[in-house]
Amino acid sequence: MKLKKNYIHSNNRQIFRLIPTDTDKLIIEERETDKKQAFFNCLNIESGKKIFNDFQLDEKYWVGIEDTYRDVIFFHKFGKPDLPQHHGIIAFDINLQKTLWENEEHSFLFIKEGKVYSYRQKFEGREFFTIDWQTGKVMEELGTDAASLNLIREEVIASKYISGYKFPEVYDQSAGLNNNADEILKTLREKHLITGKIEFVLMNDLLMFNFHEIAGRNLLNNIFKAVDLSNEKYILEEALNSGTQAFAPDSFFVKDDLLFLLIDRTKLGVYKIINNIVQ
Repeated sequence: MKLKKNYIHSNNRQIFRLIPTDTDKLIIEERETDKKQAFFNCLNIESGKKIFNDFQLDEKYWVGIEDTYRDVIFFHKFGKPDLPQHHGIIAFDINLQKTLWENEEHSFLFIKEGKVYSYRQKFEGREFFTIDWQTGKVMEELGTDAASLNLIREEVIASKYISGYKFPEVYDQSAGLNNNADEILKTLREKHLITGKIEFVLMNDLLMFNFHEIAGRNLLNNIFKAVDLSNEKYILEEALNSGTQAFAPDSFFVKDDLLFLLIDRTKLGVYKIINNIVQ
């Protein structure tokens, strides 16, 4: 197994979200909390080539991403700056780099088969609708039955993360790893001043994991390592955070054959996972 660095992305801002799309693009949400500024970037997920950079909506901070569908990003605003409830829908075309439509009255629930499921808040409850994802026109009025829509929403969310994604699991002795992987992680804890949890992803003969090592009084280093279990050789070691005072979970994940590493909370490293075995 090999890990080949494809690219490093950094605008020297805190990265809040990474969203791979189903059209081989990567959406990156960055924020400057002190200046109350939010920026959105889009890259080719394989090469890192920028499709757009530092995009902002008219509202510069109190906005976020609901979801993507094909090459459209669905943004939301917040009902009030100090409240988390989402409000409104803004459909932005990645390729045209323009807003297709905006709906201030509805809020986004989920999207399925080209239909945006939304709701409009009423004093006595919510009314539900479907909206055409390209035009923003209301297609169906679904009434007030929230329970049935919640079931569909759960299915949609689950299906998005079944195919291709691998998120870290917490290591313990009941993790059910093979002997080589289990022994490496056991030895790691014995030899290092590790605090907190070890998180890992195992893909065939590739074991990837990160942990926090005590670096001094009230200081931690967040370390990522990858091991080829076929020869027990370390093929990548990276300090994701150095001298931090807080744990930094969710520092890596895998999508298909790409490894995503979040470094210092402001840099993204993307690596290609290569299997050495020739078929």
